[in-house]
Amino acid sequence: MKLSIERAQLFKSLQHVQSVVERRNTIPILSNVKLVAGDAGLSLNATDLDLDITETVPAEVAEPGATTAPAHILFDIVRKLPDGAVVEISTPGEDGQMMLTSGRSRFALSALSVDEFPAMTGGALTHFFRIAAADLRGLIDRTRFAIAVEETRYYLNGIFLHQSAAEGVPVLRAVATDGHRLARVELPLPEGAQGMPGVILPRKTVTELRKLIEDTAADISVSLSDSRVRFAFDDAVMSSKLIDGTFPDYERVIPTDNDKVLEVDCKAFSQAVDRVSAVSSEKSRAVKVQVQNGLVKLSASSPESGSAEEELEAAYDGAPLEIGFNARYLLDIMGQIEGDAARFGMLDAASPTVVRDVADASAVYVLMPMRV
Repeated sequence: MKLSIERAQLFKSLQHVQSVVERRNTIPILSNVKLVAGDAGLSLNATDLDLDITETVPAEVAEPGATTAPAHILFDIVRKLPDGAVVEISTPGEDGQMMLTSGRSRFALSALSVDEFPAMTGGALTHFFRIAAADLRGLIDRTRFAIAVEETRYYLNGIFLHQSAAEGVPVLRAVATDGHRLARVELPLPEGAQGMPGVILPRKTVTELRKLIEDTAADISVSLSDSRVRFAFDDAVMSSKLIDGTFPDYERVIPTDNDKVLEVDCKAFSQAVDRVSAVSSEKSRAVKVQVQNGLVKLSASSPESGSAEEELEAAYDGAPLEIGFNARYLLDIMGQIEGDAARFGMLDAASPTVVRDVADASAVYVLMPMRV
């Protein structure tokens, strides 16, 4: 195997594939990235047995072949090479080494046998559809903040992607919740997604997929079954196992009778919450929201730091209400509002609050209140 490749091309691809590799591995080959040189260029492949990414980049291949190399070490070397550098990779013999040279730099890396590298397998993928990259980025960005991090309720450790209906119109819906907040975002159901199984995309898959599709304008091809999903575009393919669990009936926790409606300027409200929460207790991050005719008052206090309050004009003509929220959770939701105004639907101090973007009906957020 012998090839030369631009440092920028190799670095970008290694960024995508090496982050799949866990830092600590009991199986040595899983610490490596597989490199295959052929007519299409250089193909890089990494896996943790649950998630697999393959990406192909242009390269001048003098001798086709394949090898493996320590993923994080290779990435670190390429990251530290100067911009504009040309990287030459070769396997000079059967001595279990891969040579990398660039300018006056020369590295000999331990290479495990390609035959040891695992191939990700699974049943047939039964459903196929295409989705615009911008739409997929939107689904991920507006829901992933609500993914649960505690492993006990493992079925909440991802985004629930499924077919549903909004006012009789079929939609593709993404939902995430950690029990404190919930995010539900939808878009028109892509052609071919009819009858798809509801699937839970694991948190790591969501994170790596978002990085992978950051710069592409191409449509993403999605293939899935009830146990596996595959995303493909341009010269990249990601395959992942799905979370084997049942996502809860989230519709039950989205209130439909919240009759107290508050509309606020999203930017001004977020900045005010951020300011007053500076004095709140580090553990609870509690902020009190008091609403009355045309006014919203934000306040926070803690024995260690003192107190803060701020008033804002708002559209509200319901009965006076006082309700507490975790400031970080509240700011996470406000960060998803792309329009100028946010609408809060509230019932009382103990019931879930519904937050919507006034300019975008496709997203619904639910936030549990807290005692303050």
